[in-house]
Amino acid sequence: MDDDSLLKNASIELAKIDRSSIEARITDAARLGIVALFAYWSLTLVAPFAIIVIWAVILAVALYPAYQALSAALGNRPRLAAIVLTLACLAIIAGPLAAVVFSFADGAQALFNKLNAGSVLVPAPAESVRDWPFVGERVYAAWSLAASNLEDTLKRLEPSLLQVTSRALTKVASIGVDLLSFVVSVIVAGFLFGPGARLAEILQGFARRMASDRGVGFVRLATATIRNVARGVIGVAVLQALLCALVLRAFDAPFPGVIAFLVLILCIIQIGPLLVVLPVVIWAWTEMEAGAATLFTILLVPLVVIDNVMKPVLVARGLSTPTLVILIGVLGGTLSYGLIGLFLGPIVLSVFYELLMVWMRADARVPETRPQLDPAGTQEPM
Repeated sequence: MDDDSLLKNASIELAKIDRSSIEARITDAARLGIVALFAYWSLTLVAPFAIIVIWAVILAVALYPAYQALSAALGNRPRLAAIVLTLACLAIIAGPLAAVVFSFADGAQALFNKLNAGSVLVPAPAESVRDWPFVGERVYAAWSLAASNLEDTLKRLEPSLLQVTSRALTKVASIGVDLLSFVVSVIVAGFLFGPGARLAEILQGFARRMASDRGVGFVRLATATIRNVARGVIGVAVLQALLCALVLRAFDAPFPGVIAFLVLILCIIQIGPLLVVLPVVIWAWTEMEAGAATLFTILLVPLVVIDNVMKPVLVARGLSTPTLVILIGVLGGTLSYGLIGLFLGPIVLSVFYELLMVWMRADARVPETRPQLDPAGTQEPM
């Protein structure tokens, strides 16, 4: 066979190879396109329920050890344990909310009764109010008018009050929708307890497929972070709110349910209880005797201190991630994404920190966390 024939045959073979390569690439692109299309459709279908599902997964992971312990205590009855735990969570949510609603209702009813009876008296302002910078004269004039004729003042302020009331009602309605979504998440989490071990195996298999054993390590890290944040942030906040409610009821302080609920919210969003505790202490020193006010103050001081002592210990327990990284994730996540960012923030920062450490060490070690899963993933989910 001459050289021309060889070149011709070689060119034909190359053409076939190029054609088959192009066809294979087109086929791969078509497959990826179909997968991407179905992934997009699936995300659009799940998007309205994303927050509910995320909260349900977080609750299921955080409460799974309690579910296992309760199931064992009930004689290895997982369904009964899931029902009892779900009802207990709903009661914990409904109890404080009911107390807040009833306290606000009683306060509003008392205020309306006083307004109708004309017994609401506004004290006259002090002359020092005039000296307030920028707004002194206006505040003094409005305050004096309210002190002399409250009914006429309310009529003048009626448009502004209606606007403020409308905004407040809109905000309350939004909070109500969020609370309803959270209640649904608690119910969905109850259905996740039973198949938790199987779901853990699926998640570990996916993580292993994506990043071998290191991916399983990151799943363990996320699981431990969720539980530590639940104990260190939510658990401590609940403890502070309960202590606050007990102290307020012991001293017959007004609106103990509302004040305890505000303490709970402020502690969860990492502001702290001082904004609520300080006005209550000031009220105690103006309304109580010196001895009672001193004891009241001493009992409320731990509410402010316990947050700084217990939270760092519980949040970093069993994790190789530094406490500062976890706390920054808690604060940044809450500020960026609201309450759900309380969990997402530390998870994202912890995983990124471990990825950074692995890259800097340039080895294949799995991130070490003390809470370990068994090979089958049957002890703890996710």
